Amino acid sequence: MYIADLHIHSRFSRATSKDCTPEALDMWARRKGIHIVGTGDFTHPAWREELEEKLVPAEDGLYVLKEEYRIKDETAAAGDIPRFVITGEISSIYKKNGRVRKVHNVILLPGLEAAEAIAKKLEAVGNIHSDGRPILGLDCRDLLEIILELSPDAVLVPAHIWTPHFSLFGAFSGFDTVEECFEDLSPYIHAMETGLSSDPPMNWRVSALDRYQLISNSDAHSPAKLGREANLLDIELSYSGLKAAVQEGRGLCGTLEFFPEEGKYHFDGHRKCGLCLTPVETEKYGGICPVCGRKITIGVSHRVEQLADREEGYRRKDAAMFESLVPLPEVIGASVGHAPASRGVQKEYLSMLKRLGPEFDILRTIPEEEIRAASGVLIAEGIRRLRRGYVERIPGFDGEYGSVRLFEPHEIENTSGQMDFFDMLGMNVKEVGAENKVPPGPAVKQTEEQRPGEKETGKEGQKQKEHKAKEQIPETERLDPGQESAVRSAARRTAVIAGPGTGKTKTLVSHILYLLERRKVKPSEITAVTFTNEAARELRERIQRQLGGRRRVGTMQAGTFHAVCLAFLKEQGLSFSLADETEAKEIAAEAAKESGLHITGKQLLEQVSREKSAALSEEEMSPQVREYERRLKERKLLDFDGLLLETLRLMEAGAAADGFRKRCAYLLVDEFQDINPLQYRLMKAWNEGGRELFVIGDPDQSIYGFRGADAACFDRLREEYPDLEVIRLEENYRSTPEIVAPAIKLICGNPGEERTLRANCEGGVKVRLAAAGTPMGEAIFVAKEINRLAGGIGMLEAHEMDVTRGERKVRGFDDIAVLYRTHREADILETCLKKEGIPYIVAGRESYLQEDIVRGSLFFFRYLADALDTHAREQGLKLLWGLEQNPVSEEVFERMAEKYRPLYAKEKPQKFMEQWIQDIQAADNEAMKKLSGMAVCYKDMEELSKALSLGVESDLKRRGDRQYSSGAVTLMTLHGSKGLEFPAVLIFGVRRGTMPFESERHPADKEEERRLFYVGMTRAKEELILTCSGEESEFLNDVPAGLIVREQAHKKKKEETVRQLSLFDL
Repeated sequence: MYIADLHIHSRFSRATSKDCTPEALDMWARRKGIHIVGTGDFTHPAWREELEEKLVPAEDGLYVLKEEYRIKDETAAAGDIPRFVITGEISSIYKKNGRVRKVHNVILLPGLEAAEAIAKKLEAVGNIHSDGRPILGLDCRDLLEIILELSPDAVLVPAHIWTPHFSLFGAFSGFDTVEECFEDLSPYIHAMETGLSSDPPMNWRVSALDRYQLISNSDAHSPAKLGREANLLDIELSYSGLKAAVQEGRGLCGTLEFFPEEGKYHFDGHRKCGLCLTPVETEKYGGICPVCGRKITIGVSHRVEQLADREEGYRRKDAAMFESLVPLPEVIGASVGHAPASRGVQKEYLSMLKRLGPEFDILRTIPEEEIRAASGVLIAEGIRRLRRGYVERIPGFDGEYGSVRLFEPHEIENTSGQMDFFDMLGMNVKEVGAENKVPPGPAVKQTEEQRPGEKETGKEGQKQKEHKAKEQIPETERLDPGQESAVRSAARRTAVIAGPGTGKTKTLVSHILYLLERRKVKPSEITAVTFTNEAARELRERIQRQLGGRRRVGTMQAGTFHAVCLAFLKEQGLSFSLADETEAKEIAAEAAKESGLHITGKQLLEQVSREKSAALSEEEMSPQVREYERRLKERKLLDFDGLLLETLRLMEAGAAADGFRKRCAYLLVDEFQDINPLQYRLMKAWNEGGRELFVIGDPDQSIYGFRGADAACFDRLREEYPDLEVIRLEENYRSTPEIVAPAIKLICGNPGEERTLRANCEGGVKVRLAAAGTPMGEAIFVAKEINRLAGGIGMLEAHEMDVTRGERKVRGFDDIAVLYRTHREADILETCLKKEGIPYIVAGRESYLQEDIVRGSLFFFRYLADALDTHAREQGLKLLWGLEQNPVSEEVFERMAEKYRPLYAKEKPQKFMEQWIQDIQAADNEAMKKLSGMAVCYKDMEELSKALSLGVESDLKRRGDRQYSSGAVTLMTLHGSKGLEFPAVLIFGVRRGTMPFESERHPADKEEERRLFYVGMTRAKEELILTCSGEESEFLNDVPAGLIVREQAHKKKKEETVRQLSLFDL
């Protein structure tokens, strides 16, 4: 018979002992009498490297410690050499079916090769370097799919399935069924780890678990805690034998169990209030603590009661045996009246191991007479009582470990060591803690729609939810008066001034639907111009979703100014290529040098953009800009702004203008406040002779002055067209009153008429401003705050968050955004988020996009999309392989293009990039890793290429480490956040010099900087947190003090102090 403990951790996991090394684990396994021990943490590269160095293969799929590393110790039996099996635990925190889920899974692997392959894949999914138990924003179903694809012999077991915060059936973040979690892959789940706070009889009460093997492991965070729970196996000593036992029960003879009452979450209660409750008592209090009025922490017994369909005492017919034990140091401590960690108890413990053998032998099989002879009558009596179950159980609750009592105090005080006759028979000892026994029934059966502390329960709650679902009616209905006026407007020209959160996109979509459905306008006569590619995609999808199968809108034109112009120029048959940013800088640098100017290419490009955005004619342009334009024409190139200028030139010259104008008969322009003079002229040219012009935006959100945008464009339109119909949207449906109030006070600091914005959401928490001493301290605070918003990403944090957060919502990672003024601030934030193990996405154009290998790849992708783009072929050859264009190099390039063109059309970007990076041997290139991180954010290669060629900042997204599915915090600049919204927003760097942003070359435009801050604040729906280091921004002077709560970033409130973790807790 073998004893196996399969779920442990290395020293690379958080809150673990530094002694968790292969040597120490081997020694403690010998001390305990454990024959098979999991390695834990196979995902961590440093731990895997150490295992490679110190372990050697033994039987199939099992390893032993090399002899030179084995610790020689008299207390560790020399006979049985422990086998190691490769294991690890992964924490999945993600959103599913409208809830944040937090589930841990244990994985068993057939060897280190499989560990290497899976770790490599998971490294492309999330950060596996900062924690031995990595946190991934990955659906458990997807995790299982990855594991089985790479290692069909692997075993995935949901870990400690009843733990409230991080488990399959957890009361706070789990599921009610296996199928809801693992979906179509549920049949590949064969076993459940019951965890320390439950034992087999508790699990037998849930008939849904009958088809699973029930296993038990220690989840040890220090070597001394090995074997707190373990498995009894009668198998061939091999991985295949172990797998058969875990998955099929062949050779799984039983388990060695913790007393479940000793677990930290057995009963309900509040540790800080000293309140321990049975499930029945919790229901009596309505789930609310009678001491503090907060939600009671639900324990394992309560959760089992909710899902159980059998009475207490039921026993499965095929149930394996189990033994409930107490670690030997606790037995010794209880017998002599000292703490298990005391020096005397530890000394006696080691002495017993030396004299009698491994701990499990002492607890289970060595005759009591031998124990009495070696260690005295009290310890022998304690073991006797333990073996017979004569113990009093004191349940753990709300993170407080429970305990078992083997002796009454007066028994230990009998210093002579003589015991009463009845004591010797165990008749004075309370059996099984009858007073703490959980009465059967009537804890409420919990449904997915209901969690502890929620108001909607049972069928009535479900009816309420169904009623709410019915209220979600189409876009064209449920409009407020302002929105309805805008939707129905048939004026020749309409301007809608839409404040943040007032339903701008809904109004725009509804207006288009009204044109199509009620006024029967042809889709081919409608053009909608958006500020981003993402906005255009969303617009089209929402319209098609509302129309269903009734009409197709494929002929409706929707896109950014640049995308619409690019399509127009291609339709006209113009032969040109689009210069990328680096290429434009190089040409600008040549032009500056030729013009005798001592400026960089970037500086000249800024001047080029200003002059082109102002729609200056070639004669009006400066000599250096004309030189730049000449060089572009020589190469048959157009830059970003050149697309617009060339389109305007052709339109005003009459070339194909009439045909195109028919497509713009009904022209709609989104984000009107951000258009520049060139775009304004294009708009007028497109709609000349048209039926209607409909513009929508908010002058208080005009934030692109550096690109020529003018917040006064609404006034200009009104001056040019006195018949302009102006409609205002002033009802905010996004943000809480606590967010809207300071935001309005802030923007009223700019000149102009009094602003009105009324919050239509329920009240929430006040805006907070956290001040730190340094930018690093500020970034650390942001990482810790994200941890808090997510309800804690580790066991201890999750418990403490639950204690202190009251009824606050738990956020998914993708509910959270961190905004900042400049890209440079992202670096320090990335460092801290990686260290915390928090998955994130970086949005925006970053410097890695200028690397030659990335640029070459992008030119190659452009050539795949357009085989006539010879410039893309030339640049791809030069940047990727350093080759000049000639017949031989072109043939090489064409062969590669023939291979990838079909993949470009049909393959998902992530798969495409994996193959591409492998073929160009760039797996270790950091820039290509980041480009690969972008791939997963787009549905196809065309969308990715368009975003890279024509996208503004918010169109460009990169995962910090690529994700298999969603679930990551968004990092982006304030400019990039335009048009987006998040339940929780943190704005980093709200300090003087950054907001407003000031530099030597660019004095601050304070009105625009204030608008930018306003845009950032109004991205938040429910919670807004500002951070600063140094002197706070002057903009905050305009916000009354009572609207913002100020605090020190790292000063803990007394009630929120987290206790220091002791290794003895683990």
